[in-house]
Amino acid sequence: MIPIITLAIDPALAAHRAEIGYIWRTLLTGMGYGWCEQPWDSERVTIAYTAGQVQPPPAQIVIHARPERWVNPAQARLLGAKQWNGYDLPLLAGDQADAQPTTSDSTLHIPDDPIFAAFWLLSGYEEEQYPTVKHGYRDLTGTPMLERGLLRRALASAVGCWLADLLRHCGLPPGLPRWPNGAELAATCGHDVDYPEVIRWLEPLRILLRQGNGGLGAAMDIISGRRTHWHFRSWMDLEERIGARSAFYFVARQGSLLEYATGLPDPFYDVQAPHFRTLFQEISAAGWEIGLHASYRAYTDRTLFAAERARLAAASGQPIDGNRHHYWHLDPRQPEQTLLMHEHVGFRYDASLTHNRYLGWRRSSVWPFFPWHRGLRREIRTLQLPTGWMDDHLFGQKQFNPGDRQTLLAELRETVTRHGGLLLVDVHDYVYDDRLFPGWAATYRALWEDLAARGRVWFATPAAIAEHWRQRAEQIAAASEGLGP
Repeated sequence: MIPIITLAIDPALAAHRAEIGYIWRTLLTGMGYGWCEQPWDSERVTIAYTAGQVQPPPAQIVIHARPERWVNPAQARLLGAKQWNGYDLPLLAGDQADAQPTTSDSTLHIPDDPIFAAFWLLSGYEEEQYPTVKHGYRDLTGTPMLERGLLRRALASAVGCWLADLLRHCGLPPGLPRWPNGAELAATCGHDVDYPEVIRWLEPLRILLRQGNGGLGAAMDIISGRRTHWHFRSWMDLEERIGARSAFYFVARQGSLLEYATGLPDPFYDVQAPHFRTLFQEISAAGWEIGLHASYRAYTDRTLFAAERARLAAASGQPIDGNRHHYWHLDPRQPEQTLLMHEHVGFRYDASLTHNRYLGWRRSSVWPFFPWHRGLRREIRTLQLPTGWMDDHLFGQKQFNPGDRQTLLAELRETVTRHGGLLLVDVHDYVYDDRLFPGWAATYRALWEDLAARGRVWFATPAAIAEHWRQRAEQIAAASEGLGP
């Protein structure tokens, strides 16, 4: 049974109706509540979202909107976080850092418009303030997100968790569970398949760059052929012992060393080669997922992007439901255009929204969500699965993520557990061998074993998690009324 809240939105906010309806639908879906929108002159509602000019209807909760922020979202600035009922919520410029919800005539009044703050984070306005560097990455140096560790706190989904707690305090039953079988959270891995086949004269140089003289033995092992990057079965055995399943994302466009040297860093393998076709059969038969690792420039041409998906589907004999971009390379100026392209190409989900340098959630949510397209003023129909950790964050990019590895990952785990969210990680295919990549696979193994030991975790492939969330969202929407554009 899906609990339903009644909600009234101030007509003074009508100009921003599309955006406000989107964020309310997104938050309530994450919370597991349906909705029944009521007119502003209703006798009584669960929540009134008011612009403050006209008396709101009687409500259990009144949330005070900041209309000026909806007029120009790009002007908002993040100062940090504030604690409300144990949750870290966004603190924007102009908010009162010490202000707390107040009760008047048995109505709870919420200041500072956390609904706008959740929209602002989830739709990418926050990240636009920061400089763009190589490959379209954002430089967060000196920002609250980085300096105060807020990327690891998921401030947008925290708004939903906090609001769900308020509804329960108002006497509503808990929302529809987010995950099946009583699980508190979901967890999965997407292995980006970048370098499954070593180049014997090149890889030793890369090892020496990573390990210095201590890597001489490993470099010789590569030259002699005693060690390789072909570890698909190794990853599958590791995950199967834990009871997990994951995905392998393959690049369908074959690059070259010459292209790599001139700035086009696509991998060099051919998914149509016989040994890859055999591999695809083994992966699928064992219950693991095959997804696309879109090439470096896939975002520039929808036709080429679709052709990559079709090529991998033909080679693997499997439908390709999911995608993650190589180098996380979305349109640097308009990421939403790439997200919209996912819908056009036909992906069920994408997992490309994260920061290459920084551990945590780029759009501040551990809940899957349908991204917002500002130009079309509607949600994009390809589900976004937020990625929280890439292996290189704690190794090659460690200078941007100082601290003990397991402590940092424990913080991610605790955030996901508290928010009842998804822990999606990216561990590359070629880092399994501890001699070649000391500590990489062991860090992943320790995290997954810890989750499994704690219990109440749903381990599934990204495609299975995305399909579950889509069906759940459709079920909630079917039980609801209103909140359209």
